[in-house]
Amino acid sequence: MVTTLTLLHTSPAHVPVFDALRDRDHPGAVLRHLVAPRLLDRARATGPGAVAGELLVLLGDGPAGDRAPVLCTCSTLGGVAESLAPALGVPVLRVDRPMCAEAVRRGPRIAVLAALESTLGPTTDLLAEEAGPRPVRILPRVVEGAWERFEAGDGAGYLARVAAAADAVTDADVVVLAQASMAGAEALVTTGLPVLASPARGLAAALARRA
Repeated sequence: MVTTLTLLHTSPAHVPVFDALRDRDHPGAVLRHLVAPRLLDRARATGPGAVAGELLVLLGDGPAGDRAPVLCTCSTLGGVAESLAPALGVPVLRVDRPMCAEAVRRGPRIAVLAALESTLGPTTDLLAEEAGPRPVRILPRVVEGAWERFEAGDGAGYLARVAAAADAVTDADVVVLAQASMAGAEALVTTGLPVLASPARGLAAALARRA
């Protein structure tokens, strides 16, 4: 079992969320937070692969023996982060993988909500990977106006838009909240559909791994 974990974030807003989950569900675990908003900015402009080198340097900083397993909380960068595990010599997990694995078990029609267009491709690819030979129909949707609220610091307005978008879904078996920042909308939805968020599932899976 992992007791020390490095978390890579592209927003400082994620730090208190994961600390609260640690305190609630995993007391005693040590979380080391790395916050690098510039990586998301570059990935949105030039593609996630463009930041692989910088990401490798950031995560590989320090003696190899001191490095902890990594949980990448950015859905846009998750695939790139996971691909660096062999070079880093430590396990790397993208936070949305456990959520996506659960989603494909819930049913073949999966609605994916994202506040950023750049998140839809990586999340859709991950769902297809987790589905394997099982047929799935992925329904990607951008929540209009949500990211502008998030960037303006209007967390309540951001989550309200995400929840409203989830409640509007009528053609799916399950709703996936593609970005970790959307997790608070789980408590606001009124839909009868299962609505899945990534932070609690991702943190539990990362801490359950062997270093």
